[in-house]
Amino acid sequence: MKIEKVHAVYFSPTGTTKTVITHLVKCITTLLPEVVTEVKDFTLPSGRKKVPDIRESELAIVGLPVYAGRLPNLLLNYLTTWQSNGAWAVPVVVYGNRSYGNALVELYDILRYRGFHPIAAAAFVGQHSFTTRLATGRPDREDLEKAEQFSAEIVRRILQPGEFTGIKIPGQGAPDYGGYYKPKGRDEEVVNFLKAKPVTTDACIDCRRCAKVCPMGAIRLDHPSEVSGICIKCNACVKQCPVHAKQLTDEAYLSHVGFLENRYTSRARIELF
Repeated sequence: MKIEKVHAVYFSPTGTTKTVITHLVKCITTLLPEVVTEVKDFTLPSGRKKVPDIRESELAIVGLPVYAGRLPNLLLNYLTTWQSNGAWAVPVVVYGNRSYGNALVELYDILRYRGFHPIAAAAFVGQHSFTTRLATGRPDREDLEKAEQFSAEIVRRILQPGEFTGIKIPGQGAPDYGGYYKPKGRDEEVVNFLKAKPVTTDACIDCRRCAKVCPMGAIRLDHPSEVSGICIKCNACVKQCPVHAKQLTDEAYLSHVGFLENRYTSRARIELF
């Protein structure tokens, strides 16, 4: 089947998912130089005002980070508004060294139910958004080399669709995809920090970058020390602040970070399907 356009479609508050998806698309278009590329970044609220326009003769590489073993729940309503009439798709999730849980099968199902035809799927690893001590620097060179190999396999399946027999993704599916992972603290007891929000220190220079990068639009642009909306703990504001004035200081949250840092030190692997 001839592909006319490849779409890089992603939600990426801290940039790791964007790195993976754009690299995959770059590798694919290197192998298919006649193909046009289009980017659909739906990280910010403005990027979710419209759904991606992806047609039958096109390919979408769709990437999201894993939150608590699932897709970010506040994006589910948006994702289920997408529609395609048979475009090829590659669902990709990026997890922070613990587990991708059932997020990949969840994204696979959403795309399939919305009219896409998944031809491959992958779970990549990116530096954890909570800490620099988990999957530090990933995706790294080794990860990107595997992405190149995966891209070649995607192209092979597109050019030789008769040899494609489908993909089977492990995990628990609908209706609840196994529920959400319950975070633990340093003492291995379950902790709850759903209502935790970043605080602003006196170091703030009022650049308002935190408000501009918040994927939920939760930080007031006119008063960036106030978080008036829902915080998903993506840490975009923390990582983007030029003077490190944004911090998550909730004790339960920090206890969970400590648990993760102590428990998940081994290099997690990429899984390709």
